[in-house]
Amino acid sequence: MSRLDDIPSSPGKFKMEKSSYLHRLRFQSSLTKFAFFSFFLLCLISLLFLRSPPSINPSSPSDPSRRSLRTNSYGGPAWEKRLRSSARIRTSTTNGITVLVTGAAGFVGTHVSAALKRRGDGVIGLDNFNDYYDPSLKRARQALLERSGIFIVEGDINDVELLRKLFKIVSFTHVMHLAAQAGVRYAMENPSSYVHSNIAGFVNLLEICKSVNPQPAIVWASSSSVYGLNTKVPFSEKDKTDQPASLYAATKKAGEEIAHTYNHIYGLSLTGLRFFTVYGPWGRPDMAYFFFTKDILKGKSISIFESANHGTVARDFTYIDDIVKGCLAALDTAEKSTGSGGKKRGPAQLRVFNLGNTSPVPVSDLVRILERQLKVKAKKNLIKMPRNGDVPFTHANISLAQRELGYKPTTDLQTGLKKFVRWYLSYYSGEKKAAAR
Repeated sequence: MSRLDDIPSSPGKFKMEKSSYLHRLRFQSSLTKFAFFSFFLLCLISLLFLRSPPSINPSSPSDPSRRSLRTNSYGGPAWEKRLRSSARIRTSTTNGITVLVTGAAGFVGTHVSAALKRRGDGVIGLDNFNDYYDPSLKRARQALLERSGIFIVEGDINDVELLRKLFKIVSFTHVMHLAAQAGVRYAMENPSSYVHSNIAGFVNLLEICKSVNPQPAIVWASSSSVYGLNTKVPFSEKDKTDQPASLYAATKKAGEEIAHTYNHIYGLSLTGLRFFTVYGPWGRPDMAYFFFTKDILKGKSISIFESANHGTVARDFTYIDDIVKGCLAALDTAEKSTGSGGKKRGPAQLRVFNLGNTSPVPVSDLVRILERQLKVKAKKNLIKMPRNGDVPFTHANISLAQRELGYKPTTDLQTGLKKFVRWYLSYYSGEKKAAAR
């Protein structure tokens, strides 16, 4: 008997009609929100296909044609041999996995790939080596991984034929999807690159994964940016994420909705990781800690943002080694996908975790630590935070990751920055010596 059958026809008729009316109102409100988000997502995707590329110098880093589908020629016996060698599991345990790491020449991708290889897993990287920031740093990371026996295929996640070939040659048990257009502020200059990589590229990868047999389990990088303009702290996975402050955040939020769709329809096992301000050696030059270091050493002034009413801007800085541990734990606890031949055979795992440090630090404190490590006084310029997609603070609640993944960050900002500065001085002094020769 349904719950409706328990309602008397009289004298409670008025109460039932009122309850039904309120239910309809709530349903209509939910339907309106869903329709709005769906329309927003369609608009984002339309940007990719309908927006004409800007008329710019083809050598400019903002040229979309240079930021995508930069796939070199691939195939042939030698190429396939390198793939199989890199994908070979070399651990004596029965728990070894074979992982495709997209964005393998990126900051997090390099560290995750190296950690997987160290423990004996099979690893193949994929990266398009775009020029959002200095490609020479990505090439240096590539050389580092190649010395460990990791082959990075130069290609784009939007290249369907390349992905099909990779999955035909190697039976991947897992995909660590880290390829994305990063950066909050750059979205104001080149919005289509975010739709191309973070939405179209993700969908393309999921289309391939849902079609292969067996389907791999997928762990992918979402972002703490999805919390947007939320004011309740610390940020929890249970919080609403419907107020993105940037296009980057909106594309990552869209990614989480897309992941839900492919999990629901095709049985793909999907785990999203919301990273909180990752820093450390081999980091990204567009991050504040990195370009602050560069400018302080050059004697240039650095701009430090203040929030409204001279408020403090703070970030939940998370050291790269802690992030890697979280990534590996997510891979190790990922359940198998349940689809076959593009059809769902049963319920599949769908998860989202915060990976942060739980200790927000004011950016002004970050600068003081860098001054001590570099032994140079910074020339500081305090300015009001512009409306460019940045948010005043981030703070992760990691209780779910602690419980489900055993995630426990151990590196404080002072220790982590000390390691970064040591790497930075070594890497760039070596670069100058090489240029002088």
